[in-house]
This record gives sequence, C-alpha cells and structure tokens, in this order.
Amino acid sequence: MAKSLYETLEVSENASADEIKKAYRKLARKYHPDVNKDPKAEEKFKEINAAYEVLSDPQKKQQYDQYGDSMFGGQNFSDFARNQGGGVDLDEILRQMFGGGAAGFGRSNFGGGFGFDAPDLDTNAQITIPFEVAVLGGKRNISLNNDSFDVKIPEGIEDGQKIRAKGKGKSYQGQKGDLILKINVAKSPEYTREGDTLTKYFDVPLKTALFGGKIEIKTIHKDITLKVPQNTKQNQKFRVKELGVLNRKTGTRGDLYLKANIVLPKLEDLDSELVKMLEAKLPEK
Repeated sequence: MAKSLYETLEVSENASADEIKKAYRKLARKYHPDVNKDPKAEEKFKEINAAYEVLSDPQKKQQYDQYGDSMFGGQNFSDFARNQGGGVDLDEILRQMFGGGAAGFGRSNFGGGFGFDAPDLDTNAQITIPFEVAVLGGKRNISLNNDSFDVKIPEGIEDGQKIRAKGKGKSYQGQKGDLILKINVAKSPEYTREGDTLTKYFDVPLKTALFGGKIEIKTIHKDITLKVPQNTKQNQKFRVKELGVLNRKTGTRGDLYLKANIVLPKLEDLDSELVKMLEAKLPEK
C-alpha cells in the first residue's frame, strides 16, 4: 500500500514521532518561501506542512496508515496536492478527509499557505551549577510546570553548554517537547579552568620550600601527596596528570597544575636568636 506522505517528509513508514518532527523542521526551513526564492518552493512548503499535520496527529496518522494513498484517490500525495490548483484550499480538503478541526494548520503571511512551524513544544531554561558538579558530573533537581525531576549533568560540561531532557517540554496533541537546559557554571574560589586543564594554588611553608618535603593536598578528584623539592620558588608549577577535566569528545582527562604559594612565618613567632641570625646572615639579593 503506497503511503507517499512519508515520502513527502523523506522518512520511512516506521519513523518515530521525533524523527518525523525533525524531518519536518528541516524541510520546512529549506522550502520556506521567505528563504527559498524558487517559484515552486511555496507549493512544496504547503505539501510538507500538510503531510506533517497528518503524520504528527496520532489519530490522523492511524487513519492514514490504515488506508494510505487510497484517501487521495490512489494518487501520490504530491500529485494530489498539485492537482487541487491554486484556487483550492488544501487544508480544507484534508480537514474534510480526516475530520475535526485543523488546529495545526496555521496561516502564514504570504496567503493561503500553511504556517512555517508546528507548535514548538520545546522549553528553554537555564540553571547555575557548582564548579565541582561541572567537573565531576552529578544530578540537579529541576522544578518546571508543576513537575519536579532530576537532570543528569555530564562530567566535564562547560559553561554555556546545553543539555536536553527528553519529554520535559510542553505537550500538544499527544506529543511532548523537550527541555533545553543551558548550563551556567559558578566560579570556584580555588580553581581556574582552561579547557580540560585545572590550576590551583597550594600553600608551602617556608621550611618546606627551602629544604623540600611532602605536602598533603585535597583536589577535586582525590587527596594526593605532593613531593616538593628544595628551593621551590613562588608560583612554581607542579603537573599532576589526569586530575583535570574530562574531555567529552575524546574521553580523556586533562591535567591539574598546582602552583606554590610560599607562606612566610611571622617574625614574632620565631625564636629571637634565630631572628637575629637571619637578619645578620640572610643575603640581601
């Protein structure tokens, strides 16, 4: 049984509702008369909208799947549409064929045609997440349209990126849109991030900086013991491999750079004899 409405939207007869919607949006933008100046674009645009109106409505789709192109007298839908002629209202014909109103058939400004978009069921929102959640991933609870649900935050997400929560948008004629969630990442008082690389300062006592030693450091991923060499300088950097941020494209994790902040003791806390000796013996340059 021929079912040319699917051919009009360039999808298979087994296409899901989401696949049909995506195909419609792609074709509608391609053939919209405001974008496509081909004289035949408006005609094609009307056919696309009419096909989507039928295939996006569960009841109309069920009826069409049962009878196929026999509803158009056995013609291919494109031929059927063109044979109606410019003076015939195609949406009125389909309304009579399938019954009910044609709520999804919007009128456009260029007269007699179908609207550019079916109702956009997607909802846009944004949330701010802690820096650590952006690095490690996790879940955040969202309250929207009297509904409360958890959204998974992928590890390594960047500020300004968007994630999609399926089926959490608006509802229309048995279909549900998605929630498009823009992620804002809060600043960290400890870390700076450049791509997959993290940088953090850590305190080094003067004695350890001069004579070397080991320092326990808490990082986002785990606690580590860092070996500090003799004569460590202020802002000296130490690289810790794969303790940075996950690159979601490559699946590899960046590095963490630890920068030394040498902490000088207060003179009043030092032995007076040591202070006198330091004052006498320390080089001026």
